[in-house]
Amino acid sequence: MKKLIFCLALASFCLKSLAEGDTLKYRVCLKDKAATEYSLQHPEDYLSAKAIQRRARQQIAIDSTDLPVCRKYVDEIRRLGANIVVTGKWENFVTISCNDTTLALRLSALPFVRSVKRVWKAPEGENMGATRRDSLSNHPTIYPDSVYGPAFSQIALSRGERLHAAGFRGKGMTIAVIDAGYHNVDRITAMNNIRILGTKDFVEPGADIYAKGSHGMMVLSCMAMNVPEVMTGTAPEASYWLLRSEDERSEQLVEQDYWAAAVEFADSVGVDVLNTSLGYYEFDTPTDNYRLRDLDGHCALMSRQASRIADKGMVLVCSAGNAGADSWKKITTPGDAKCVLTVGAVDKAGVLAPFSSVGNTADGRIKPDVVAVGLGADVMRTDGNQGRANGTSFASPILCGMVACLWQACPELTAKQLIDLVRRSGDRADCPDNIYGYGVPDLWKAYLWQHGHDSCALTH
Repeated sequence: MKKLIFCLALASFCLKSLAEGDTLKYRVCLKDKAATEYSLQHPEDYLSAKAIQRRARQQIAIDSTDLPVCRKYVDEIRRLGANIVVTGKWENFVTISCNDTTLALRLSALPFVRSVKRVWKAPEGENMGATRRDSLSNHPTIYPDSVYGPAFSQIALSRGERLHAAGFRGKGMTIAVIDAGYHNVDRITAMNNIRILGTKDFVEPGADIYAKGSHGMMVLSCMAMNVPEVMTGTAPEASYWLLRSEDERSEQLVEQDYWAAAVEFADSVGVDVLNTSLGYYEFDTPTDNYRLRDLDGHCALMSRQASRIADKGMVLVCSAGNAGADSWKKITTPGDAKCVLTVGAVDKAGVLAPFSSVGNTADGRIKPDVVAVGLGADVMRTDGNQGRANGTSFASPILCGMVACLWQACPELTAKQLIDLVRRSGDRADCPDNIYGYGVPDLWKAYLWQHGHDSCALTH
């Protein structure tokens, strides 16, 4: 227990505010964990009880990726003048900040360092302030004919309302939302009953996550709203962690470092399902841009991290991207990851949204995996009223909440079995393609398969 307390304290230290004036950030990839003070035989020293129980239930072995980054290495990096931003144990890296262009060379010379890459440079004219711009009416429209308010059809497309009627509304499930900001979630009356377990800002530690961008707020509303006749989301009784990894002021590689740290934090607090409506392929520094051949699940740090999530017993649901009508056209990272549910967008009639990014991956895997409503999706807005929004950003949480309800209904499934079950329930499962993937999933049918027809039971 003493070591676990230290491990959590280290994580807190790593996320402290940066030294004033730091203009550079580097990702320092490490060669090994040879100097670790931890043991695979004592996971309670560095994993929470929930994380251990999740692995045990799914018969997942604890391995070296679960061991924290070596404290000795972190200390030596710090002694060279670096400020620690985040650490990532699954990919074994330390992200640092500094204001010294020569530090990268000195870090590269350390015997335990594999590589050093610049992942952030301070944008000119950066505004660090947070504001509350929207006035609140807090008088949303009432829909007396529907407990779901305007959101019924986006849930009914995948028959999620049948899961709800059977009592599976997400109770007991924990969902992490990793996004850009959750503007006014704490002030909107209709969102006051959302079960928020906590928040964490990996971009600006200690900042007010509710004063940041509105994107995460709208994403959250698709799942978590629970006000009958106003709006009911796809997992209204689930519990939520709100995590911020996206820095809307610029588009730089370091956001993937923040995201990787957020995923590991979600693991540590016992999350079951994660939603991320973020995707990357183009950056402020053109040499960092991805190429189509990089969509292999390995090139991007985010994609490598995402591909490990099911191996830790969690399910990641992510947006496919909105580049379908652009020259890029393809999915964005981490949507190219393995063993995740990458979600494209359709309208409420199941017709593809023209902006929805397409697959396949560079190594020939089907992407997107499935589709959900992302054209004319019903969301809550920062002024406290309902509205509509377009993007795979909303298709992802709409599906994510229903996936959490399905797992509540089928707790015997492993993460990978659940992903397979969702794919198999798609209306194009017999002939998946690179536009709709496996199609619109029927999650009620998936539930009936799992509990009513042994011949349809899915295996790992």
